[in-house]
Amino acid sequence: TEMTTAERELDQNTNFDWNRIQESGKELVPVFGPGYTGLVNLGNSCYLAATMQILFSTHSFISRYFSHQSLKLAFEMAPADPTLDLNMQLTKLGHGLLSGKYSIPVTEKDAATAEARQEGIPPRMFKSVVAAGHGEFSSMRQQDALDFFLHLLDKVERGNNTRPDLDPSRSFKFGVEEKILCSSGKVSYNKRDDCILSLNIPLQEATNKDELEAFNNQTAGKGLEENNIRSTDEIVRPRVPLEACLATFASPEQIHDYYSTALKGKTTAIKTTGLTSFLDYLVLHMRKFVMDAGWVPKKLDVYIDVPDVIDISHMRSKGLQPGEELLPDGVPEEVTETAQPVANEEIVAQLVSMGFNQLHCQKAAINTSNAGVEEATNWLFSHMDDPDIDAPISHQASDVDQSSVDTLISFGFAEEVARKALKASGGDIEKATDWIFNNPNASFSDMDVSSSSSVQTPAQTGLPDGGGRYKLFGIVSHMGTSTHCGHYVAHILKEGRWVIFNDSKVGISTDPPKDMGYLYFFQRLDN
Repeated sequence: TEMTTAERELDQNTNFDWNRIQESGKELVPVFGPGYTGLVNLGNSCYLAATMQILFSTHSFISRYFSHQSLKLAFEMAPADPTLDLNMQLTKLGHGLLSGKYSIPVTEKDAATAEARQEGIPPRMFKSVVAAGHGEFSSMRQQDALDFFLHLLDKVERGNNTRPDLDPSRSFKFGVEEKILCSSGKVSYNKRDDCILSLNIPLQEATNKDELEAFNNQTAGKGLEENNIRSTDEIVRPRVPLEACLATFASPEQIHDYYSTALKGKTTAIKTTGLTSFLDYLVLHMRKFVMDAGWVPKKLDVYIDVPDVIDISHMRSKGLQPGEELLPDGVPEEVTETAQPVANEEIVAQLVSMGFNQLHCQKAAINTSNAGVEEATNWLFSHMDDPDIDAPISHQASDVDQSSVDTLISFGFAEEVARKALKASGGDIEKATDWIFNNPNASFSDMDVSSSSSVQTPAQTGLPDGGGRYKLFGIVSHMGTSTHCGHYVAHILKEGRWVIFNDSKVGISTDPPKDMGYLYFFQRLDN
């Protein structure tokens, strides 16, 4: 039962994370009033509390669900059962958090033990509505705050589909453009919308490499006893600037085995990514959870140096440039070949040996996707009287099952891409998915691809846009070895000071963990 050196170091680091992020051991001054209302933990619901506290610190959510919408109006606009209406529950939660009515200290008899706690509000009805139909969020298990943030924005967007001008989720949406440069010199552009900027952490860009090397050498030279008594303050972690993470996102990336419609073959292409619009609120997701060499998930033990103000103007995409030539539209030749319906010879031979006509047997095998002799036999008995049973087999690509198309669409693929992939894989969903990932140009050509130099502006697409300077105003920090365990805490810049929101505890932060965040929220600074 004795802990190993690695286990003791992990235990020390975990305790350090908890103490630093929650600001344990420090006398936090409790704060009360409008915008300083805590949320009661319903049981592993800290991910929800941290996310909602930051969202209701943005102008878009405040305006939509508090400033310009009363509880009475939301109730009147709700359907038959307001308890099941997301708009109603968001309005109720917004008024609870922002009115100050429930931001009151605990009673005197509990004040001695409550520290900076307040009663707060329990968001039970809101959680029930927003998690309805979702197997994970409707449970009592810990969840990923990023997954919940994206899930909520999707629900909010759907709830405001009739009035997109009132949709607060638009303030988090921006355009992404991927440019692919083929070895032929021709290019293709792929556009999509996104709500987060997910950043890899380049450990090789750490600014304290000398300290890290000295620390590792010192650790290797010490015995087990000496390592066990080391203070957590003495542990040296890599420090990576946020600028290095942003540079990694925008840096060119090689795509191997890329099928070029210009070369009619596979080659190596270069992909660069940029933003077509600068949104009102920028959310940066730090990819601290990675897979090691043994495909075991682990959390990177790293600090991210995040400045108060960042400028991402250099990340704006320029679109098709003069002199650039677009890759021609087309499908890989092997796709055209494999799209032709072909009957399994073994199935046909067995059916012919039973006395069936060979043409009928081929049709049976093709129409059952070569599932087997039994399936083909059943098809034959069901279609023997078809008027076109003796017609020659068409060499055109057969149609695909609509349910399979819908399944691929639910994965996020375009309908035309889904149909093309299913035709190329004989209707097999798993093979169709692999085909899409192995033929990225096919999905690019069916999505929003620039065909001329006239690129739509953000105003034309309905996305917010402005300058590239942003100010940090919110941090969601995570403690624990996995996003599905541990604890989430939010730090928010309000009225010129940082405030910690730790479930129902709300207090003035003396040392916000800016270098330990999991999600960083920035607000655009209008020039």
